Amino acid sequence: MTGARYPARLPAAFTSPGSSSFVDFLRSYAPELLPGAGPAPQTPVTAPHATTIVTLTYSGGMVMAGDRRATMGSSIAHRQMEKVFPADELSVIGIAGTAGIAVELVRLFQLELEHYEKIEGTLLSLEGKANRLGSMVRGNLPMALQGLVAMPIFGGYDQREDTGRIFSYDVVGGRYDEHDHHSIGSGSVYARGSLKKLWHPDLDGDGAVRVALHALMDAADDDSATGGPDARRGIYPIVVRVDTTGQQRIPDEQLAAMVAEIDALPERSRER
Repeated sequence: MTGARYPARLPAAFTSPGSSSFVDFLRSYAPELLPGAGPAPQTPVTAPHATTIVTLTYSGGMVMAGDRRATMGSSIAHRQMEKVFPADELSVIGIAGTAGIAVELVRLFQLELEHYEKIEGTLLSLEGKANRLGSMVRGNLPMALQGLVAMPIFGGYDQREDTGRIFSYDVVGGRYDEHDHHSIGSGSVYARGSLKKLWHPDLDGDGAVRVALHALMDAADDDSATGGPDARRGIYPIVVRVDTTGQQRIPDEQLAAMVAEIDALPERSRER
């Protein structure tokens, strides 16, 4: 069937050589479809918010972990939200802030990296991926000024430097290299204290996963918007590990055993 909605041929824009950036293509062909392109709301909007993400490097890789709780005001909106996503085979992105806008940003970023790989026939460098994410965060500035902030944290394995790296952002898209560890979201102030205490340069992959879990559990102790591991419901944080072999989501069974180890530590059994 052909017609205005289903033309017999794709428009010329889809068959002409162009930029390796899908965002640039969308901006030129259908800018109204870009996140944040519509008019910003003039009144406050109540929407689910994602919270704490922690990330840290270890020898030869990095780990990112996010709790599962989304809140809307003083209510728990979701208990099993996913806030950590694969960006491509060697990188991962975590989100905090207005959940709907942040998830839309992640999907567009995934498409951006896939589009570049198809056009150029190779992966974009980790630093190049971080720069492109920064420009996408900047595009959401009109919404952010109305309180609908979507804040990512990005990291992965850098093949050029043979190490894990972490990048954070500000609301206008400024990109910052983070060394060793970082955290975003409402529980980040508590998580950062835990990361600062437990991180050391000799961590291996499993050790880094334990430190990430410990930091999230410390954040959940003091921040009502951060959800801790829920063994009764079988809800555990999303934890992704990235190194030279690619990315790996840690299975819930392995996380459950680590959470039980951490809960059994004497310092966690004291009443606080």
